[in-house]
Amino acid sequence: MTTDHLPPHVDSSLPIDDLQTDINPGELTAEAKLAELEAKHTDMADAYMRAKAAAENTRRRADEDISKARKFAVEGFADSLLPVKDSLEAAISITDATLDQMREGVHATLRQLSAALERNKVLEINPAAGTKFDPHQHQAISVVPLGAESTQAANTVVAVLQKGYLISDRVLRPALVTVSAPT
Repeated sequence: MTTDHLPPHVDSSLPIDDLQTDINPGELTAEAKLAELEAKHTDMADAYMRAKAAAENTRRRADEDISKARKFAVEGFADSLLPVKDSLEAAISITDATLDQMREGVHATLRQLSAALERNKVLEINPAAGTKFDPHQHQAISVVPLGAESTQAANTVVAVLQKGYLISDRVLRPALVTVSAPT
């Protein structure tokens, strides 16, 4: 073979076979690297699709759990009110009860209802006279001017017109109150 076509910096005394570069077995060819990267891409795409499907399944299960929780959240509360309803129906069915018996039955039913509400974390807001007005728990219906001889402080509850209620520290209904006028 002739060496006329070789660049000037190449030693022409070497046989042409020696000039060919041997591929190091530790180095990958471009095709092998491409195949390796394609395999990694396929694996990563598969892992992504599996993770996406798992996330979608988790979201769907969470949505179902929330739906069931909403649907049955009132079940315990309703169950605690059934004895109250039973007592009221029993009271209505009695035709020859005296006024004292009816009053006693109403008080017993009210105790049942209060216990059921308390079990379900429904608490009364019933501020005593002189309690500082709290706009988060009280709704002022009217403002009463204080007389010169009044010992009550300004901006305090004078009277409760209707009790309020909390459910788990959240105001369900504010107490309707009259408030002493600011000085």
